[in-house]
Amino acid sequence: MFWSSRKTEEVSFRYENVYIHPTAEIGVDVELGPFTYIGPNCRVGDGCRLHNNVTLVGNSALGEGNEVFPGAVIGAVPQDKKYQGEETWVVIGARNIIRECVTVNTGTLLGGSVTRIGSRNLIMASCHIAHDCILEDDITMANNVLLGGHVRVERNASFGGLAAVHHYVTVGQHAFVGGLARVTQDVPPFMLVEGNPVRVWSINKVGLKRSGFSPKVLRALKDAHRILFRSKMARKEAADSLLLEHGAVEEVHQLLEFLAATERGNQGRARQP
Repeated sequence: MFWSSRKTEEVSFRYENVYIHPTAEIGVDVELGPFTYIGPNCRVGDGCRLHNNVTLVGNSALGEGNEVFPGAVIGAVPQDKKYQGEETWVVIGARNIIRECVTVNTGTLLGGSVTRIGSRNLIMASCHIAHDCILEDDITMANNVLLGGHVRVERNASFGGLAAVHHYVTVGQHAFVGGLARVTQDVPPFMLVEGNPVRVWSINKVGLKRSGFSPKVLRALKDAHRILFRSKMARKEAADSLLLEHGAVEEVHQLLEFLAATERGNQGRARQP
């Protein structure tokens, strides 16, 4: 599962009082701040920078070029009463920024034993990523966002501060979750949701433009929002109408497939057992 790193004198100990467990593996050109703790079975990829007081509790693998700020705790055991001490992991990709006091728990057997974070994500201060979460790439989480267990966040999704996400929710690609939102059901891709509980308000126009979506796709998604979330049409009738007009737009198909999966799931969550 993991690469073969090099434990070498090339690690940059800028300060004393850094602890590295004998089973840990550290790549080249790694910078470790004072009072950082690297626990058993941890792997830190080339070019990572761990500021002072970072804790990798154990069973955590970081890819290359990650930056982790003070007070972050990665690899603590899951906060799940079903956990009985099994060997589970946190696996993190490359070039993520993990800010102060972020917590990331390892997985559980029920969730496949791995909490997984992709690449190029910005996880701001005091966020919590619970056991068995799966985060894809290029996600932005503002301060104090809380993800319950088994949450999946697709690529390019964004969160305002203090949003709280129920376990087993899926947040679709390029979606935006507003600050202070209480998210108990799946968030459709390309949409902006907010409120307590959340409601789909519009397409994520700003985020989609920043990501380079064409005017044609934006028009199609705007029509999709109007037909699917504002009209009183039945879902199948709305989907048929939408495909008749925008069937050539891939994002429309992705949106409809996401909604169909949610409907097949439980309590508005496709991944809910």
